[in-house]
Amino acid sequence: MILNAFFLAFKQIRKNYLRAFLTMLGVIIGVGSVVVMLALGNGVTQKVTSQISSLGSNLLIVFPARNLENDGKSKKRNFTMQEVDSIRSRLSGVRAVAPFSSTSVITQYFSQNTQTQANGITQDYFEVTAWELSMGRAFRDSEYTTGASVCVLGESVKKALFGNENPLGAQIKVAKNMCEVLGVLQSKGQGAMGNDQDDAIFMPFKTFQRNVSGKNTLFNVNRILISLNDGVDSTNATEELKKILRDIRHIKGGQRDNFDIMDTKEIEKMVASSTAILTLFLGAIAGVSLIVGGIGIMNIMLVSVTERTREIGTRLAIGALESEVLLQFLIESVVVSSLGGIIGIFLAFFITLGATSLMNIPFIFHIDVAVFAFLFSAFIGVVFGYLPARRASRLNPIDALRYE
Repeated sequence: MILNAFFLAFKQIRKNYLRAFLTMLGVIIGVGSVVVMLALGNGVTQKVTSQISSLGSNLLIVFPARNLENDGKSKKRNFTMQEVDSIRSRLSGVRAVAPFSSTSVITQYFSQNTQTQANGITQDYFEVTAWELSMGRAFRDSEYTTGASVCVLGESVKKALFGNENPLGAQIKVAKNMCEVLGVLQSKGQGAMGNDQDDAIFMPFKTFQRNVSGKNTLFNVNRILISLNDGVDSTNATEELKKILRDIRHIKGGQRDNFDIMDTKEIEKMVASSTAILTLFLGAIAGVSLIVGGIGIMNIMLVSVTERTREIGTRLAIGALESEVLLQFLIESVVVSSLGGIIGIFLAFFITLGATSLMNIPFIFHIDVAVFAFLFSAFIGVVFGYLPARRASRLNPIDALRYE
């Protein structure tokens, strides 16, 4: 009986294929919109979290904050190397501590020049950020110690100055001083804040201080990267670090901190949670069109019942049960809705594939989301097809046979 009902449902769809397609259209748009929104949302979430993770795993970033001085002016006080050493020796669970300073500079190689970010770093920087080189080598300990005039380029700087030329061994001008290119870092792409992480030059901290920043001061560190060991709770480490910094920077009780601490793991969780909520919200909005599609199915099925009144009356007159008529129209509604769901899923797959390519985000297409969308479209068919099916099964055979 059920197999025969499916056969009759497909026969009716083939008989009125244009009307059937227009009936499916609402479901196609609804299912497609939901699947596309969820897939793009997951792609954006993964891209943002991977950009934050590219800074380093289980990482704390310390930077100076504006605070009121005795003269009433708001100032930032950078960190000293002595403070960095205190953090390294007193903070538990530390894997590596990497102080660095940066400033915007003009770099030049013959006629090519570009504005970029120059960074003075210590031995731990590349370990903390897990940044590998694509060519050349990193700095030797002796080059850090003596402040040798050497540098490592980010991929964007390498392309701007050298194009496809090999930069290793070349002398480039950074600010007003020359330095030898020792290596090129692997590309990291866009950062979490939308910045180009590859648009940077790195040099030993002493070299940077002497040749680029030119500031003869103890407060010469404007960022501290702290990598924690695996399994260390970053929240507890942050609280411990606050106490250490308040102590070594002589901040009294009641005074505001003159530093800020950014926990990349907490930011990653917060961003993932926010984007997940936004994705579900957009998916719910798109799901409204599924309800509209269901109403369209109900309207068309009611029209179909009216058109086929004599057919229904004939079936009832020759012994068909009300439950059989109910099942037939219910299955027709479910078939129309389910076909719309399948078409919507296939369209969503290709739309997502194109959109992720244009937006430069990961292509994430979860099968379970597609299955859920299909089952929900079938459910829509049941819900909105029941009223027309019930109306058809309740027709009086005699009145139905007389219907013109």
